Amino acid sequence: MRADLEQEYVEYVRSRLPTLRRIACHLTGDAHRGDDLVQTAVTRLYVGWRRAREAENVDAYVRTVLVRVFLDEKRRLWSRVRLVDTPPEPAPAPTGDAVEDRELLHAALAQVPPRQRAVLVLRFLHDRPVDEVAATLGCTAGTVKSQTSHGLASLRRLLGTDAYAITGEGM
Repeated sequence: MRADLEQEYVEYVRSRLPTLRRIACHLTGDAHRGDDLVQTAVTRLYVGWRRAREAENVDAYVRTVLVRVFLDEKRRLWSRVRLVDTPPEPAPAPTGDAVEDRELLHAALAQVPPRQRAVLVLRFLHDRPVDEVAATLGCTAGTVKSQTSHGLASLRRLLGTDAYAITGEGM
């Protein structure tokens, strides 16, 4: 890659890295897996930077790459392999009802099927419109709406009947 293109790529990734990490952590439910996801996505972005930089909306293009890397990872059998029989204990979080609610919601979100999780994360946690989510996932707006409905129903079921007020505002 030419030096000027490489500099442009580095500046872009440096400025967007916090947002990409947030999206990836929301998708995976784990900061380390999220970082791996971002690493794979920015590597693919580097390879296709000439094409990506000419996209109408580079941010949407990169989100699409990130979500597709996540969905591809979920399809692969090796992503289900665990190297230890029990995960390490999570670091203790600050106490409080809001923190507990957030932790419960993220735990439930991790149990939602990957495409539904991607739709919920992009729509509610990252406030992306239906049409943009559809373009990111390569599907129709109707599919995004149905995946949203099914995902929210799954969350309600996982969280119990008390959680019927979930609309995405509390995620």
